Amino acid sequence: MYDKGLTFLYHFCGTKKRALKDFKVIAFTHKNLEVADIGKLHIEPDAQELRLRQVKSMLQLDELLFLSTCNRVEFMLVSAGECTPDFLERFFFDLYPDMEESTRAGFVKAAEVFEGESAVEHILRVASSIDSMVIGEREIITQVRSSFESCKRMGLTGDFIRLLMRHTIETAKKVYTNTSISTKPVSVVSLAYHRLKEMNIPLTARFLVIGAGATNTNMSRFLKKHGFTNFVVFNRTLSKAQTLAGELKGKAFPLTDLPEYANGFDVIITCTGAEGHIITPDIYGNLLQGDTTRKTVIDLAIPYDLDPQIADRFAVKHISVDYLKVISEANLKERAKEIRHVEEILLKEMDTFRMMYKQRQVEIAMRDVPQKIKDIKQTAKAVFAQDMDNLDDSARETLEKMLDFIEKKYISVPMKMAKEILVKS
Repeated sequence: MYDKGLTFLYHFCGTKKRALKDFKVIAFTHKNLEVADIGKLHIEPDAQELRLRQVKSMLQLDELLFLSTCNRVEFMLVSAGECTPDFLERFFFDLYPDMEESTRAGFVKAAEVFEGESAVEHILRVASSIDSMVIGEREIITQVRSSFESCKRMGLTGDFIRLLMRHTIETAKKVYTNTSISTKPVSVVSLAYHRLKEMNIPLTARFLVIGAGATNTNMSRFLKKHGFTNFVVFNRTLSKAQTLAGELKGKAFPLTDLPEYANGFDVIITCTGAEGHIITPDIYGNLLQGDTTRKTVIDLAIPYDLDPQIADRFAVKHISVDYLKVISEANLKERAKEIRHVEEILLKEMDTFRMMYKQRQVEIAMRDVPQKIKDIKQTAKAVFAQDMDNLDDSARETLEKMLDFIEKKYISVPMKMAKEILVKS
């Protein structure tokens, strides 16, 4: 309903009300693109400030936030312009000038665009991990916060994104605190670690890490983070083994040295791209160096790096990637049951954000009120200067106190009235 009082407040302050529909999200996720293609949209941290500032300026965007993870790239914009195909073409041309035209066209076609309340709901779902490739992975809230802080430092964000990010992070914390969405591990790395923990593997255990790819690197970092210290890395390319070993403060060898390794081990973590078994019974027997105690092999490769015959001939606990995936799928089903509870929280928090947004709009519109009231007071004192000069010191002091009191109290009245009008309407 049309409200003359609220209209007066906005015109009185000379501030244009920001429409919620000005907030847009351009999203590329595992739902609409291959992960390898999403990687083409990644911008190295050192290049982000220059390129993002340029596109913000060239397209006259009020605010801009860039979020990039291993399986997600999203752009949050605040702009009065419409997010049309033409706009998207210009956006990607300005941001990725060296990208092939056909590739850019593919991204324009694949882009998922959210506007207004739908965009806000999307961001709340992203930070709460129910839009993630792996539901319940808490890492996304850290990534969202880091992206905001980075873009804020670059001067790309403003009042709206600041308000949204604060509420988004608070909402995600409520989700992780009040639901079980993230309690059961589902990643292969975290599941493998939990199995080691259940087996009471000591922190001094000797680890042979065979393969220095992404999976073993993540697994090794996870182990190091939790206190394990003794690592030896083997890899076909020695330089990659040396890089990982340097991070782990361990030793590095080429994979060809594995059959002759004679310093023993307690746990093998293996994940290579080999087409056959790289740990044969003979190699395994030599690695034992006569040790007959039960060993653990976490085999994350497909096909297995560990020859199945080894389990028949030696005392070994073989934890395969297939075994871990069975647990992962069961845990994912448990997490999925929590989605309903998460969505209930998001529904309430969306209502909260609507009110926060409206109140913030009033605060922005009313920001000139204190100075205007001070100006009115000074004008009144000038108009009645002669009358005030005729007052004695005591009366003049009392009048000054009254004017100060009225000024302080009156400043809050328009703000309170405007917020009440918003609530009622």
